[in-house]
Amino acid sequence: MATELGRIERPEAEGFRAGRKLYLVPLVFAPRNPPPDYASLLEEYWRGVDEHLERLETRIGAIKHVYHESVSAAGEEALKAVEAISAYSSNICRNRVAMGATMEAIEDAELFGEMLDWQRCLMVGLVSQKVSTTVWQSYRDAQKRRNERILSVIDSTLGEGEAGVLFIAEDHSLQFPVSLQVFYVAPPALDRIHRWVRDRARAEGEAESRDTPGQQ
Repeated sequence: MATELGRIERPEAEGFRAGRKLYLVPLVFAPRNPPPDYASLLEEYWRGVDEHLERLETRIGAIKHVYHESVSAAGEEALKAVEAISAYSSNICRNRVAMGATMEAIEDAELFGEMLDWQRCLMVGLVSQKVSTTVWQSYRDAQKRRNERILSVIDSTLGEGEAGVLFIAEDHSLQFPVSLQVFYVAPPALDRIHRWVRDRARAEGEAESRDTPGQQ
């Protein structure tokens, strides 16, 4: 179970320094051209992430390894890949690498692509139950193998007493080993982002209902 920053007392923080630490940063919904109010929320969220990471590093340990979902390269190539995914997380990754952290290749490109393809198949609205079941099972299998790959990379690169940071989608299904201390980075803006996304989805659903013939 992940530990939140605010629950770490100073004496307890000293005890965490000996083990392996992973700071988990949720990647939130970030459209290319967000509305002004949501753009402001994103800026606030990522400022909060950076501040929380700085406090964790001060209390528990500096980041030595950077892991970012969707990235199958390492070093400078990995940083360029992150820039294409998220300017927000990219800045944090570059800053940590500049301070001595290593950017790791956490994904297997072929496996990640396979999982995404099965995921896209699920989203098209399949008619056949047999095909739907096959696609779902294939997606789950690819997801399981991908999770195993991610955990294996973290386990093989994160040394005893070291800290790393993982940027990954909130709905990930990773099951971390008990030997790894996981700290969930959740700035206050995260709750407001969730609320904004829910409100937007509800508004779009209501608009679609009004525009659909036969709906009252």
